[in-house]
Amino acid sequence: MADSRAIGVFDSGLGGLTVTKELVRHMPCEDIVYFGDTGRVPYGTRSRETIKKYAAQDEKFLLKHNVKLIIAACGTVSSVAADSAVSLPVPFFEMVSHAAKAAVEATKNGKIGVIGTAATVASGSHKREILKLKPDAEVTACSCSMFVPLVEEGWYKEDDIVVKETVRRYLQPIIKSGADTLILGCTHYPVLEKAIAGLLGGGVTLINPGVAVALAVKDYLKANGKEKLDKTAGKHSFFVSDKPDSFKNLASVLLGEEIDDRKVEQVDIGAL
Repeated sequence: MADSRAIGVFDSGLGGLTVTKELVRHMPCEDIVYFGDTGRVPYGTRSRETIKKYAAQDEKFLLKHNVKLIIAACGTVSSVAADSAVSLPVPFFEMVSHAAKAAVEATKNGKIGVIGTAATVASGSHKREILKLKPDAEVTACSCSMFVPLVEEGWYKEDDIVVKETVRRYLQPIIKSGADTLILGCTHYPVLEKAIAGLLGGGVTLINPGVAVALAVKDYLKANGKEKLDKTAGKHSFFVSDKPDSFKNLASVLLGEEIDDRKVEQVDIGAL
């Protein structure tokens, strides 16, 4: 039976728009409700308990909008708080397992790199998922905590000297490991893809978790008859927990569409 309800997406800030972009690309007719917790970004430096609390509030907000499924477009939530979704009344999609599967399918030498926030890397979630699929894989993970603030500030151009130097310093362990595949373990990181690819070269395959989860969601909707029947362009609603100005400025780059004042609403997420 077709399901016209929207897809719910949440992230600690704006990085989840890279996932939303892939959802729109692969499922242009689906409606989407996006929540970016811009008032509390980043999640990656928070305690496990705090991340779980924030994730539960974000999920509760999306459920109020009657979504048919929820995507945690946040590597940190996917890594350390995915169990917060166990009791949800709708399907839940995290980023880790789908990215791990794509990396295992892509690697040729069995050496896979993972970059993410401090919380994501400390959880070891990507390594566990990779080893389930490929027990002999060699996994090198490193935290790139400054990447999120760079993106949130709008510093992502590959020729920016600050971006280039930050990327170079963080990725030294990945280069030394000889990895031929790298998981961008935070949804902000695809924004820095050109800078990362410029450093690592064409011999390293970059795994964008947004692509992996978008394809998984598309397969789920089709297999379960949950696709939206109306084939007109989907409607997209955006909510943030801080002033929407920075969201609008960067969203056009991350999402590939202009966002006007009427499309972004500020909400008090802490009140939920």
